[in-house]
Amino acid sequence: MNMRKNVLVAALTVAGLAFVGVTAAAEAPAAAPMTQMNASAMNWFGGVTYSGAPALTVTAALVKAGGGAHDFSFSKALVSMLGEKTVNAEVAKLTKQYGEKDATNFINGMTFAVNDGLKRATEAGVKLPAAPAHLKGVKLAQTLVTAGTTPDGTWWSGYLFDKALSHDLHVKVMQDIDAKFGHGADENTHKILNQAMYDVAQALKVKGVKLASLH
Repeated sequence: MNMRKNVLVAALTVAGLAFVGVTAAAEAPAAAPMTQMNASAMNWFGGVTYSGAPALTVTAALVKAGGGAHDFSFSKALVSMLGEKTVNAEVAKLTKQYGEKDATNFINGMTFAVNDGLKRATEAGVKLPAAPAHLKGVKLAQTLVTAGTTPDGTWWSGYLFDKALSHDLHVKVMQDIDAKFGHGADENTHKILNQAMYDVAQALKVKGVKLASLH
């Protein structure tokens, strides 16, 4: 039971969707995206937006690592990429830093985000390609670190999720999270992901990655 719990909280380590920065926490989430995009091109929880073509092969590889679109598990994806030893060490660090409740909420939030993102993508007519055979394990983890690193060298959750599907779909998923779990839970998920992915970058010795201000 303890091992299963560790593996679940393990999701604290890799992957991820972000937004807050210039909006107040009390602002209505549904109204934020249009204001944000027009005023500052910043995601809700900080970091610049990405409006280029999505990296669908990377998204497909992450989904495959987690068990596939119909049985996706975020914790399974993390263990597939980093191994239980690395994941459990990060879990211990993050649980001490944020507490068990927020760590667990992060896991639940990320699981919901990935599944909801897949649902929203299907509705929008986006079809994931086959996952490249070579893009797995540590290589996939390194790719996710690179994908979420903004031009100034900072890793931001929102930047990764803009790239995963598109900024517009990213916004829709965040609105879904806010409606179901609340804005605070949404922020918690992105905050911990920023820290976790920075930690992963250090563990994998990816040079030049900076920690986001929200962590």
